[in-house]
Amino acid sequence: MKKVMLLLCLFSILGTQYAMSQRKTKYKAIYQLNSDDDKTIRNTLRNIKNAVEDPRLQGKVTIELVAHGGGVTAYKKDHPYESLLQELRTKGVLLVECENTMRERNISKEELFPFIQYTPSGNGELIMKQAEGWSYVHP
Repeated sequence: MKKVMLLLCLFSILGTQYAMSQRKTKYKAIYQLNSDDDKTIRNTLRNIKNAVEDPRLQGKVTIELVAHGGGVTAYKKDHPYESLLQELRTKGVLLVECENTMRERNISKEELFPFIQYTPSGNGELIMKQAEGWSYVHP
C-alpha cells in the first residue's frame, strides 16, 4: 500500500511539473528610439523584426517601440520608414510617439503616419512599462 501511495504521489508531482512546463510564457519588451540617425533607426527596426520573427517568441511576445527626441524622425511622413513600420505593425508591434517631443519640436499629428499611437511622455512610458515587468531595450 505504501508503494502505491508513493507512486501516486510521484506521478502527481511529475504531472504537475509537465503541465507547468507546457504553459506558454509571455514576454513583453519596450524598445526606445531617441535618435534621428538613419543607421540607428534601421538597426532598431531590424532588431524588433528579428525579435517578432524569432520562432521561440512567436505568439508569446508583445513589443512596443516608443520614440522620443530625435526618434520622432522614424514616424514622420517625409522619411522613408513607412513600409518597415507597417510590417512591424502588422506583426503586432505597438508604435508610440512622445507628445512632449511633438510639442517641443512643433510637430503635429498630421506630420506623422496615421497608425502611430501617442503617450504624454516617452520617458514616463518607459518607466511605467519597466515597473510592469517589461524588458527594456535601447539601441
